[in-house]
This record gives sequence, C-alpha cells and structure tokens, in this order.
Amino acid sequence: MGILVFFWEICTAFLFQQGKAVERITESIGKSIKKHADFCHKITQTLMLSSFPIVDTHCDLLSYLAVVPQADPMKADAIACALPHLQAGGVHLQVFAIYTDVRPGSMALADRQVAAYQHLLSAYADRVHAMEAGKLQDLSAHPGIGALAAIENAAGLAEENTPLPQALQRLKAIHHAVGGLAYISLTHHTENRFGGGNYTEGVGLKADGQKLLDAMAELHIPIDLSHTSDLLAEGILQHIEKAGLTLPVLASHSNFRAVWPHARNISDEFAQEVVQRGGVIGINFLRAFLDTENPERIFAHIVHGMERFGPEALCFGADYFYTKNFPDPSRHPFYFPNVENASCYPSLLEKLAQYLPSAYLPKLAYQNAAAFFQRQRQVVEAGLLRG
Repeated sequence: MGILVFFWEICTAFLFQQGKAVERITESIGKSIKKHADFCHKITQTLMLSSFPIVDTHCDLLSYLAVVPQADPMKADAIACALPHLQAGGVHLQVFAIYTDVRPGSMALADRQVAAYQHLLSAYADRVHAMEAGKLQDLSAHPGIGALAAIENAAGLAEENTPLPQALQRLKAIHHAVGGLAYISLTHHTENRFGGGNYTEGVGLKADGQKLLDAMAELHIPIDLSHTSDLLAEGILQHIEKAGLTLPVLASHSNFRAVWPHARNISDEFAQEVVQRGGVIGINFLRAFLDTENPERIFAHIVHGMERFGPEALCFGADYFYTKNFPDPSRHPFYFPNVENASCYPSLLEKLAQYLPSAYLPKLAYQNAAAFFQRQRQVVEAGLLRG
C-alpha cells in the first residue's frame, strides 16, 4: 500500500510539473500572440493615419516667394511649408495666404503674391493644382497638393488712403485672378482702416470694414477671425446679423485662449460663434501660441477644442512662414520639433490617437475643413462662371 501511495505521489508531482510547463508554454504563446497582435494593430493604425489626406487652412509660402531673393518653393531647408514638406506630410489641400502689413506698398506686395500663386500653379503643375469643389468630395483621388488662396490682412486690398471703390474693385479682381478666395481677414496684428488687429484692443469694426464685409458676402468669401481684436470680432458678428449677410465665418489659424492665455488666441466665446455658424478653427503650430515651453500642449488645445465644441469644430492651420529674417530672437525656435515642418502630420495624428477617439482623427485631418470649403466653393465657382 505504501508503495502505491508513493507511486501515486510521484505521478501527481510529475503531472503537476508538466501542467505548470504547459501553463508556462501557453502563457508564453499567449504573450507572443498579443505582442504580435499589438504590433500588427500599431502598423495598421500607422498606415491608416498616414493615408489620411491633410487639409491645412493657412501657410505663408507666397510672401516668402514674393519677398525673399532667390526664393524657391522646393527648398526644404528654407521654409517649413516648402512643397517637399507638404508632399511628405500628405497635404492634399493647402490654403496659401496673401499676407501684407499696414504700410505703403501693401497693395503692390499683394499683387506680387497673386502673381507668385499663379506661377506656382503653372510652373509646378506636376505637384500643385487649383482646388475645385468637385475634388473636395474625395481628396485622396486627386494626387498632388490642391491649392486655394486667401487674404491675410485687407491692407493688401487697399492702403490707408486708397479710395474705397478702388479697394472693392481690387477685391473682385484678386478674387477672379486666384480662382476664388478661400477667406479674408480684415486685419493682422495692428489696426487699419477696416478695424482693430489682435494687438489693438479697444478698436472694433470701422465703416470701411462694414462695406468690405458687404462686398465679401456678395462674393461668398468667408471672413477669418484669426487676427481680430475681440471688439472687431464682436463687430463683425453683429454686422453679419444686423445686415442679414450670408457670410461664412472661420478662424483659419488660431489656438484657444482658455488653454494658453495669449491675445492672438481665440476666446471660447468667439470659438462658439464660429462653430455655431458652421465654421472651423485651424490649430496653429507656432510655439508662441501653444505654450512657449511645453511641446505637448498642442494636444491640450486640440482636446479642449474637440471636447468643448465637438468633433466637427477643428482642422489644421499650421501657420508656417519664413522665419530666417525675423528680428525678435525670443521667438526662435518658432516651432517645436514635433511640428517643425509640414511633414509632421502623420506622426502628429499617430500621437493624437492616444488622446482622441479614432473617429475624430479623419475629421481633424481633412473632413471638417473639406466640408467647409466644399460648401463655400460651390457657391463661389457658380459666381465666377456668371462673371
């Protein structure tokens, strides 16, 4: 009997050890399968995010081409929105701003940028094409960089003493020359004849600004709130309501003042007004407007916008421009390494997948802005055909 018990204990111990071994093998296989599944999921997600077409609502390539000697849109080390960067980032629609300051010669500078835009479309037709409403329905089906032009600061339409009828005539001429403007901002940082810029609080909408808004509404050119004083933004919205204007509203390259308290950033109050009117807010990549120290704060701006205003509210408005001649050393570096040029979009979206539901990512990448411009372009293109 003792021998049987001893034999039974040996068998039991053996089977127990074998069971443990099988358990360890099974556990190891399970971990390996999970590891490979996680790896495959990550690869699949990366491929999916890198396949999203990108819409960006603001860059300053045109002022670089018009002002800097020997400027070259293919020179990747010169400007963060050079064509190779845009292509590497998967940008399928880029809005190119016609930027001017409030000073004598602003009209001539705007004209040079219109010419630069036209040259970009003709000389680089293998890379850049004019964006049309029909193409916005499926951006991925149209290779290359779709282009729209916009006016950043209406000083490009009229200097301070230019007769208003001439300014309104220039508006129509430039609108036709670029195939329809994507939007106009009345001001930049400073005050002009149309209203107060973002650094001139206490100056609102002026009489010439009202007349320009009326003319923009006739042409269905959206108004951009990105460089307004708060009083100007309020005046614009009040005039739209009072005059009964059908005028789309957006903030093409603005972050949130609630996240980073800077005069250049938009308040939640005005952001809500933009969204309620079917507009979009383009997240700006400039360090000064994100957080001067923390590169991760871009995610805080995006999450705030999505949570506060909904998944249809945001797009990208990186605001890449020529920085090599900028006189203020405190602004350098202008962009954090994670968004230092337009090739960053796939990696940025991959990081954003940690913060946002997956369904939000294509909305941010392209769907929201494409829908906004598609609505606008259908009306604009019909108007251009009528002459």
